[in-house]
Amino acid sequence: MAPIIQADNLSKVYRIGKVDVPALRGVSFSVDKGEFVSIVGPSGSGKSTLFYILGGLTRPTSGHVIIDGADFAQLSDAQRTEMRKEKIGFVFQKFNLLPTLTARGNIEIAREIAGKNGLDKKLFEQVTQMLGIAGRLDHRPSELSGGEQQRVALARAVVNGPALILADEPTGNLDSQNSDIVLKMLRDANKQFGQTVLMITHNPEAAAIGDRIIHMRDGLIVTPENDPQWTSRH
Repeated sequence: MAPIIQADNLSKVYRIGKVDVPALRGVSFSVDKGEFVSIVGPSGSGKSTLFYILGGLTRPTSGHVIIDGADFAQLSDAQRTEMRKEKIGFVFQKFNLLPTLTARGNIEIAREIAGKNGLDKKLFEQVTQMLGIAGRLDHRPSELSGGEQQRVALARAVVNGPALILADEPTGNLDSQNSDIVLKMLRDANKQFGQTVLMITHNPEAAAIGDRIIHMRDGLIVTPENDPQWTSRH
């Protein structure tokens, strides 16, 4: 079975004034369908840049990333947009909810953006119950706590049943209770709904929920032995 993510020698260089600043320096790895992989590293390690490349939100300077058989580097902007809508659910540290819509509206709009007809009501109810937001669906983001907003954002990413969920520091702004709820939902999306999850985090404890941990530092993948700041349960 072909991996759902195949990254080959990815590099990303940002031009700041007259200086080239490398964010990624030849990153290669793969993720199999159905895996839950955590990528950990300190600020400046390149993990967020990697997230944006994997999601087709920016292009690498060199190298290739293949998502579910499609090479993002070979796709037009329009094709990458369609790929994101059909295949990928995003969860960001900032919740990115639409302030004029209710929680229900913020979740349902993901279906409309993806061009899908009708919401899977059973899955919608299951996800919102699991996340503890079933009673908050008629509230707007300003009426929700930060933890509730992140749970709405996670429901929005999961409810369409994307093949891949990309989560960037999903617990970064949350207290321990809400962090546990969000991490459990990501685990359930992986185990119960069969969605592949790749989570970016700086927190080794959050990373430990994954099946496998990839460690990054200075734009490179490193082994735990060479990067003792980050520990793996494996």
